[in-house]
Amino acid sequence: MIFGLSIGAFTILHVIISLVAILSGLIVFAGLLASERQTNWTTLFLVTTVLTTATGFMFPFAGPTPAFITGIVSTVTLVFALLALYVFRLDRAWRWIYVVTALFALYLNCFVLVVQSFQKVAFLHSLAPTQAELPFVLAHGLLLAAFLLFGFLAVRRFHPMVAVRA
Repeated sequence: MIFGLSIGAFTILHVIISLVAILSGLIVFAGLLASERQTNWTTLFLVTTVLTTATGFMFPFAGPTPAFITGIVSTVTLVFALLALYVFRLDRAWRWIYVVTALFALYLNCFVLVVQSFQKVAFLHSLAPTQAELPFVLAHGLLLAAFLLFGFLAVRRFHPMVAVRA
């Protein structure tokens, strides 16, 4: 039991939070490419991504796993994204630090979605049962290439108005 929920129910809650994080993150990503600050979507993305990471740590711990390490990397990444946006207000280098870290946090969520999809969806699992097969490698390669390309574009394009320094 986790917070009074069975492991299965808690897993469903964790997955729902993760999907909301991914969907809102994609909207934020589109805004970055258009140099638009989408305050409400950004807040939803960051809150649900933090919750995804936090709830991931609440599952029974059986030693360091790839999921646990991904959670640690996500935590560090989110600290920098939150600092860049809410403490340093995207000033100077914090603009690109925010873009890179926010997109990396979204990438990690999408990365886990691909891994889990190949583990849990029967059709995908049959294509790559050990996750070392070509379909899995291609899925990850395409995901990474898309994030690198669009991330590069987002860093170049995202130049929101920032508050004037006092």
